[in-house]
Amino acid sequence: MSDKVTFREAHREDVPAVVALLRDDMLGRDRESADLTPYFTAWEAMRAEGANQLIVGVYGGEVVACYQITFISGLSLSAARRAQIEGVRVSSALRGQGIGAALIGDAESRARVAGCTLLQFTTNRRRSDAHRFYDGLGFTPSHIGYKKSL
Repeated sequence: MSDKVTFREAHREDVPAVVALLRDDMLGRDRESADLTPYFTAWEAMRAEGANQLIVGVYGGEVVACYQITFISGLSLSAARRAQIEGVRVSSALRGQGIGAALIGDAESRARVAGCTLLQFTTNRRRSDAHRFYDGLGFTPSHIGYKKSL
């Protein structure tokens, strides 16, 4: 099945499907809003930034996966360019079929094309299944992440 999923930049009309994927999650069901207005505003801001993209995975004409990728230039690590991914989701009805690995492969490819030498993300401590998935793809939990709500 994963070879039948195609990845592309999201269109405005994909935003409701992406929000549904974000809500189709043990953490997202309580933190994502039913009001789509802020999501459309955020999508417009992401488009304007250029180096911040929303990517969707499409199967049978339906959005079944998504992630956000942001390309960051910096001075650390010998001026390494890095890609930050977040909001990684695969429809709960389709998990375990290789779509997540294909999604990460797509993110890695986009990061390489953008000249990145590092692909990074954070994941909630409660997502033990996701941790096993990322470990299996060769990622290492090398850092401790901190967040502060503003």
